[in-house]
Amino acid sequence: MELNSIIAQARELKCSDIHLAAGTAVCVRQFGQLFVLNDDIPTLEETENLIFSLLTPREVEYVKAGNDLDVAVTDEQGRIRVNVYHQRNNVAACIRLFDNHIPTFNELGLPDIIEQLTQKHSGLILVTGPTGSGKSTTLASMVEYVNQTQSKHIITVEDPIEYVYKFKQAMIHQRQIGKDVRDFATALRSALREDPDIIMVGEMRDFETINAAITAAETGHLVVSTLHTRSAAQTVERIISVCPPDMQASMKIRFSQVLEAVITQDLVPEINGGGRAIATEVMLNTPAVANLIHEDKINMIKNTMQSNTNIGMHTMNQSLAELVRNGIVSKSTALEHSNDPEELKKMC
Repeated sequence: MELNSIIAQARELKCSDIHLAAGTAVCVRQFGQLFVLNDDIPTLEETENLIFSLLTPREVEYVKAGNDLDVAVTDEQGRIRVNVYHQRNNVAACIRLFDNHIPTFNELGLPDIIEQLTQKHSGLILVTGPTGSGKSTTLASMVEYVNQTQSKHIITVEDPIEYVYKFKQAMIHQRQIGKDVRDFATALRSALREDPDIIMVGEMRDFETINAAITAAETGHLVVSTLHTRSAAQTVERIISVCPPDMQASMKIRFSQVLEAVITQDLVPEINGGGRAIATEVMLNTPAVANLIHEDKINMIKNTMQSNTNIGMHTMNQSLAELVRNGIVSKSTALEHSNDPEELKKMC
């Protein structure tokens, strides 16, 4: 059993992930669904050889010492993100596959407003959604669009680096947590002295990172990042709630002043079973939205989005309903992915 052939087969089937574990057949995730790739069951030794073939000797020793590990490597067809972990006292791994080709906004099915947002000179743009919803690919698409169209200095801070960019119009420097810099917050603070126009942060994980990102946006930079939230309103609540209680009032003001947009996305299985369609929610930080954030009236944000579709805003349910009406996604599937199924039923 060779890892190269497993990866090649998974890429041919357009799978997003490969799962390796001793005593278990190799599984892959295709269009959101898990299935067994083949009936061969690797032994413990075979599993370790497959996983360790992706690691350096130093990384192998680190894993053998009982640690989990996140790394990224490049093969002939693109990047591979590997998470190595332990289960039942054995080594296992999840391998996420990325292509060399960075999709365009149109190929991803993203709304037109995304292109306009990448032309902002400062502020904070957040791409949110559940795990596996394509947030990293959307960020990469935004960076690549700027790379092709604008003379900007872009600094990315990632853990690990997933897409590798070639210099075109822009100059792009990529920093990896644990190798090039200690952590996200440190990298953001350092970036302010490195003359960036745009800072891409792989993930806003904690208060220190969020605070540093907002500071970067306040000082005139465009910051783009991701959060694991399922709606614009939930994103606002998460940003505020991670702050210490005595700083939440000031954070509402700061966040409402620097936010440009929240793009929430989800990948929904298509009716024909041939892939997944993207459903999106877009909240633009208009004066009305900023006022709602400042006054802690988060529950009213959805109404504002629904009534401002003419400027590019829409809710997740509006996007799901359109997919149903166009015959791309079944009503039952759309309801499974909705935060408010009863509202969606009425829309459909």
